[in-house]
Amino acid sequence: MKITEKPVAFYPEFVRKSGPHKETTHYCPGCGHGNIHKMIAEAMVDLGINERTVFISPVGCSVFGYYYFDCGHMQAAHGRAPAVATGIKRANPEAIVISYQGDGDLAAIGTAETLHAANRGENITVFFVNNAIYGMTGGQMAPTTMIGQKTATTPRGRIESVHGNPIRVAEIIATLPAATYVERVAIGDSKHIMKARKAIRKALTNQVENRGYSFVEILSTCPTGWKMDGPDARDWLIEEMTKVFPLGVFKDESDHREGAWHRHVEPFEPAKRDAYLGAGEAEIKAEKLHLPAELHCKFAGFGGQGVLTLGLFLAQVGMRAGLHASWIPSYGPEMRGGTANCSVNLSERRIGSPLVDRPNLLVVMNQPSLEAFSGEVVEGGIVIVDTSVVENCPELPGRRVVRIPATGIADEVGTPKVANVVLLGAICAATGAFPLDFVEQSLRETVKKKDLVELNLAALRRGFEHVRSAG
Repeated sequence: MKITEKPVAFYPEFVRKSGPHKETTHYCPGCGHGNIHKMIAEAMVDLGINERTVFISPVGCSVFGYYYFDCGHMQAAHGRAPAVATGIKRANPEAIVISYQGDGDLAAIGTAETLHAANRGENITVFFVNNAIYGMTGGQMAPTTMIGQKTATTPRGRIESVHGNPIRVAEIIATLPAATYVERVAIGDSKHIMKARKAIRKALTNQVENRGYSFVEILSTCPTGWKMDGPDARDWLIEEMTKVFPLGVFKDESDHREGAWHRHVEPFEPAKRDAYLGAGEAEIKAEKLHLPAELHCKFAGFGGQGVLTLGLFLAQVGMRAGLHASWIPSYGPEMRGGTANCSVNLSERRIGSPLVDRPNLLVVMNQPSLEAFSGEVVEGGIVIVDTSVVENCPELPGRRVVRIPATGIADEVGTPKVANVVLLGAICAATGAFPLDFVEQSLRETVKKKDLVELNLAALRRGFEHVRSAG
């Protein structure tokens, strides 16, 4: 006698808000999610990856995946599962990351995240459940709804001239060079299910063996949304859906990418840093590039003053020093004259978030920015103020205020446009984070117009000397 048991990748009991359900899921009768869940769980057990797996569920019928799979889980906003998967995989390359998404999630609001994760060749596995309808929210038209198919929002059927054509996602993903494996399967009869099981197993095996991005589209039934009983829904899937979404392998380069396609990005090692910086700089790197303290910076002013470029300059200096660096801008729609600020983090450790809410270094180039951000600076932090523009700069108890007429100094050097570089020099002197000669070399490598290199170097030195001489 054969005894059938749940794969150990499932919880023994499915405990949901309405109480324990040992055997049943929340899915409607005839829904394909249950079949797909079972095949994924069986593959997880066979590959021995239960303890390493992170299952990502965005918005959709599968949002309660954490009730069933005995593994790590992460909830994602609608459509954002591939972006979340990318972050998890890069932070923990040993994890097996599954992005499990429906058609409304993946092919509508999540199109950008889907395409870009595939285009980068992230070493993740994406299971795309295509039932041609928004199942959870009442049966509305989805990106994969077929021509003539009736839904809650297309009671007369999808019309090509009005609603466009259904999107064939597998075919699109297969055109991207970085994608390793792309196949479309179906939850139809037993023959289809066997092929689906094989595809799911292969997609997970690829990730285990570091072969890169795998994408399996699974045609599935939605009897409730389609307003059919289970057997009729299965027949309709086989007879109608497969005409629009043909089954098969659209791309398979698994055998050419074994163990080498996706590598985790680590900060520069000394030898790699030497090669990046160029010959003749070893003395600077070896002796002077230890960061005294982490920098969490906010640079703010009017658009056109160069505050965003100042942040980029500092981030690039940090990168050249082999540090973890982040830069994120915030600005209005105006080309000039609007408000602008950016956040920069420099650390010898991994950076958890690019946002800076509590800076320990604030550089302001206008009065509104000083008033907006000075109260956010942590105790013991530094505030650098361009007094050529900021007329009222009070003392800030518990903070060091560095006053420098940056725009005026830049004008003396040759143009007010390099006021941001004057402030970069002031940052070096005020923080002691980077030696001047190292930052000079960084500017030589960064400034694109060679005739402006000496102008920028002069501005940098003037800012540095002004702060150092002022004590």
